Amino acid sequence: MFEQSQIQEFKEAFTIMDQNRDGFIDKGDLRDTYAALGRLNVGNDELDEMMKEAPGPINFTIFLAMFGEKLKGTDPEETILNAFKIFDPEGKGVLRGDDIKYHLMSQADKFTEDEVNQMFTNFPLDVAGNLDYKNLCYVITHGEDKEQE
Repeated sequence: MFEQSQIQEFKEAFTIMDQNRDGFIDKGDLRDTYAALGRLNVGNDELDEMMKEAPGPINFTIFLAMFGEKLKGTDPEETILNAFKIFDPEGKGVLRGDDIKYHLMSQADKFTEDEVNQMFTNFPLDVAGNLDYKNLCYVITHGEDKEQE
């Protein structure tokens, strides 16, 4: 299901999240992980919902299986690229940030301003105000920037 390098990255993520180093991720570990990321006001209900996604105690095997289930629903990279290419008839590989924001906020499952801003925080526009959608598609389907490989 995963390549060895991906399994190693998941193991590193699991180790970071397993704050108390007991081999399991529990509600306390999730709360501590959020705190380490700067989010201090995570409610018990939200944490309980996350914990309910697991079929049992979250050891590394369960953690890996959960990621496999989440990623299984991801469209192939080519499908996602083709969706973006509709907005890029010249095939430049980038979209104007203002255009993509307009489409995300006005079409189908409309994004909120906060959701668009969060996306641009995670995938910043270049100096010309463009979104590199080819890199975005790669990250969605592979989990890391091409440049970081």
